[in-house]
This record gives sequence, structure tokens and C-alpha cells, in this order.
Amino acid sequence: MRPFELTAPATVEAAVATPGTFLAGGTTLVDLMKLNVMTPQQVLDINQLPLRGIDTSDGLRIGALERMSDIAGHPEVYPAISRALLLSASQQLRNMASIGGNLLQRNRCTYFRDVTMPCNKREPGSGCPAITGSNRMHAVLGTSDRCVATHASDVAVALVALDAEVRLVGPTGSRTVELADFYRVPGETPEVENDLRPGELIAEVGVPRLDWASHSTYVKVRDRQSYEFALCSAAVALDIQDSHIAGARVAVGGVGTVPWRLGAVEEALRGAPVTLASFENAASVAADGAMPLSENGFKVPLLKRTIVRALLELTEGSRS
Repeated sequence: MRPFELTAPATVEAAVATPGTFLAGGTTLVDLMKLNVMTPQQVLDINQLPLRGIDTSDGLRIGALERMSDIAGHPEVYPAISRALLLSASQQLRNMASIGGNLLQRNRCTYFRDVTMPCNKREPGSGCPAITGSNRMHAVLGTSDRCVATHASDVAVALVALDAEVRLVGPTGSRTVELADFYRVPGETPEVENDLRPGELIAEVGVPRLDWASHSTYVKVRDRQSYEFALCSAAVALDIQDSHIAGARVAVGGVGTVPWRLGAVEEALRGAPVTLASFENAASVAADGAMPLSENGFKVPLLKRTIVRALLELTEGSRS
């Protein structure tokens, strides 16, 4: 870790006016600083800023500094969000990590985290050794010839499924961006991971009111049952009326370079009866456009099975 200066701005206005890297829980930033992947000269501790609170009076509003464990334990947080948080990291990390920081966490590609290796995210134009190297954990959707790393956040998948937005505050004021639009697929600029502008921070996460979001879940498939990133995950919410699906929200993680919304699966579910056959039919289009690598082709069938598993879990006791 290289030397840095630590300050604690007293106001949001002071924070966004000061050049530097923001520190909340530090569960990602400190790791990357130890590895010299990130080497900020100025670190701004923002934990005293008034960016907390959980409001469920009209939809869901969450302050960016709320800790993951507190959100997961809130009785009115939608089940898909709560479950995604509970399946993330360890209890100790959830007690430290903020929701804003979780949404901005960097990928877990071993090449990105090894400064002796080339990586287009760290050094644009240096190459992506994962494409021909060790890529079992990498993405099959949204990839490019510059980067194939998966997005690491669990809760981002649930939030994208539920049409969440983030309110950003920066030197020129505040703006609101749909979370699905906030993240950037790598394309030719993998170093640009999101729509965050210089000096901006996430101030709040918002989820619009959706009465049937209470009928939602998050399923995570991984190599071990705790403290492990997803091989594949699925966030699903269903509006079931008269044994048919009136509306659906589906997003997946562990397989995409960003949290991946599956509009085609949602459309296939809409109007379909609540049956295994309907679920399998809808999931059959989930991997359209996938580009598997040498070691992660198993993620294509796994993606379909994970969606079916989430749908079955959500409709247990109500299927025909």
C-alpha cells in the first residue's frame, strides 16, 4: 500500500468539491489499495455525511451509507433485495459495507487484481489475458474483446430487476440515473465501468413502488455456501393472477459484465400459466447472445436452470 492522505469532509458539498477517492465501509477499496490496484493520494472518509436512512413510505429509498446488514434486516425491504444482501459476503463484511459502496465494487478478475499482469481495466490497451487464460468465473453476456470480467454485486442484480435508480451528487449538482443504465458494458472502453462523473458519489438508492415486489426472490449458485461470488444468480419478481403470470421482473448475475436484465424472459413469462413448462420455455431464451469462453461454457445451461429454480421457488404451492 502506498502512502495517502486521509481527510473527513463535514458536508456533502465539501466532499464532492475535494479531489480524492471516497471511503465508506472500505471493504473493497482497502483491499485494492493493499494490492496497489488502486493508489489514491487523497482518501475522503464520508461516513459522517448525512446519507443514511431507509424510507418505505412510497416505494423504497435507501441512503447510500446504510450498511448492508441493516438493509437486509429491515422488515419492509423487498425479499429479493434482502435475500441478495444476506447471500453476499460474510456477516462481518455486511456490517461494514455500505449499499453505495457495494454498487460500485470492482470486479473479482484475478488478472485485474494482479498488477504484474496486463489488464485493460487497469491499463487500457494492455490486453485481457482472461480471454485465453483462466476464465471459469468470467462472463458470457455483455463481453468484448477487451474485457470479460463479471460484475461482482449481488444486490445490484435484485435492484436492476426492480427498476432501481441511483441519485448522484457532484460538483455541479444532483441527478438521477436508472441503475440499469448506470452500468457500462466493456465494449472498447472497459476502464469505464459506470456513469459516475468526476467528483460524484452515490447519495441514495431508490426503488419505485411495485406492490407485487413483495413476491420476489434471489437465488445464488456458487462453489460453496458462504463467502463466495456467484457462478450464476437470478432475481425474480412475479405478479400472479388466476394461476397466470400477469407481470414479471428477471435479472441475472455472475454471467454478465453488468447486472443483466432479461426482457425476453419477462415477455415470455407474461400471460403464461404457472407451470414448469412455462418456466423452462421462458428460460430457454435467457442465454441468447452468450459468448462462452474455454472454461465457462457450463454457465449457459446453468443460467437457464438457475432462472427455472428461482421461478419454482417463488411459485411453490401455486403451480398447476
